[in-house]
Amino acid sequence: MKIRKLSLAVAIGLCVLFTACKSRPSAYSQVYQAAQERSTINKPQSESTATAKAPAATDNDARQEKITAVDGANIKSYSVVVGSFVNKTNAASLKDRMIAKNYNAVLALNEKGMYRVIVATYDTYNEAAAVRDALRSDIPDAWILKQL
Repeated sequence: MKIRKLSLAVAIGLCVLFTACKSRPSAYSQVYQAAQERSTINKPQSESTATAKAPAATDNDARQEKITAVDGANIKSYSVVVGSFVNKTNAASLKDRMIAKNYNAVLALNEKGMYRVIVATYDTYNEAAAVRDALRSDIPDAWILKQL
């Protein structure tokens, strides 16, 4: 009889312990919903959307800043940037990876000390935009920098 009462008490205690520590479905749902919204916002354009859209005739979406080439390369008015780093080692690592993928990558430094990894540089915005749009399937975060 004593064993039966003890096992009943243990069973009740375990039941209370496991139900009290369960996460609430609403808390999980809120976190899951927030993660879904973030992944939808940060989702890159599909390849068909990127290739179907013609480059704009203006350079309104190009970031403007003064940069200088770290390795003495010639940087034209519009450059396609695939990475931006405070740490030069990280920038050089991406540059090397891009060179291994047959891009003519160069490093540039802006006035705030940020290293830009550039894979193409052109005189016109439309040329740079066409290359950026073609890269978007492989490098969704590519952007255009206008040299001041």
